[in-house]
Amino acid sequence: MHMNNEPLREKHWIVGEVETSQGIIPRLATRLDLLDRLGAIRVRLGVGRMSYTVNPGLYAVGSPMAESPVFVSANYKLSFDHLRSELEGIDGWIMVIDTKGVNVWCAAGKGTFGTAEIVHSIETTQLSKIVNHHTIIVPQLGAPGVSAHKVKQDSSFRVIFGPVRAHDIPQFLADNMKATPAMRRVLFTLGDRTVLIPMELVTGSPYVFGIAVALFFLAGLSKNGFAFPGWSSASNLLLLLVAYIGSCVLVPLLLPWLPGKAFSWKGALVGLVLAVLFILIGVIPYSQLKGQLEAAGWVLLMPAIGAFMAMNFTGASTYTSLSGVKREMRYAVPLQIVTAALGLILWVTARFF
Repeated sequence: MHMNNEPLREKHWIVGEVETSQGIIPRLATRLDLLDRLGAIRVRLGVGRMSYTVNPGLYAVGSPMAESPVFVSANYKLSFDHLRSELEGIDGWIMVIDTKGVNVWCAAGKGTFGTAEIVHSIETTQLSKIVNHHTIIVPQLGAPGVSAHKVKQDSSFRVIFGPVRAHDIPQFLADNMKATPAMRRVLFTLGDRTVLIPMELVTGSPYVFGIAVALFFLAGLSKNGFAFPGWSSASNLLLLLVAYIGSCVLVPLLLPWLPGKAFSWKGALVGLVLAVLFILIGVIPYSQLKGQLEAAGWVLLMPAIGAFMAMNFTGASTYTSLSGVKREMRYAVPLQIVTAALGLILWVTARFF
């Protein structure tokens, strides 16, 4: 039974069927296979992320009965997979709502995982005719978009917010749907931050490539005209890559220990430290006026790159709020543009000395 009224295509994660009074419900595998893991790697690299979805509707795990619990999930397959993989040995129902391929947390902020969507899904799946209770378990990260009393009013189903992490669901159920304080706490551990790095590296690479091409040809400018730079500009490309990779990797890894609250400041600090380090080891020349202008250019360019890339992590962090991010962008983005422009001007000016 699916909300889009289309027959469910054969999927490797569907292993059977459950008959109900309202029709056939697909039964899900609770163990992720190689295709699931390869798909997760692909979307972690930012490839086809917005199309990594499952059909909205009702699914079964195990051999659920009318009294079995109902879990609510987004139709982003990575979220869906996290949930079903933690339900091995549990008989239950998974009601997937259409979040347009966005995970629960982000969808709650964007308005696609919310009260109206849950009520609509309850009605469309005829959930009240399949289960004999009126309780649904909603991920805690979806709470910003869900009004529990409104869901109850419009559908008669009571919302219980489950734990932050799907890993805690078995214990949550064993404790009569009571979450411990630890289950309610949102963490942003080193592992949580590290898994974000590949996507930022991949999604930003086309822009870095474009900048690298521009720097390569700008390096050929001189007071005598233009000369094809060849490998003489390799150090410039190296510095660009260091600024880009350094900010994408070091900022999330060192996030709790970098001073300041603004992500742009944290990234700028990483870029500045890298620029100073490369000046000290001689990669960035500092002799004569030409070298000093070039060094000054990189001292401005590398923090600007670091600040811009660091801000990409604001949407995935528990350290930020929507209002805070908007406030930071109002002053940080113009400052990054001005700083990068001044740095580029100084770097180009150095070509003529």
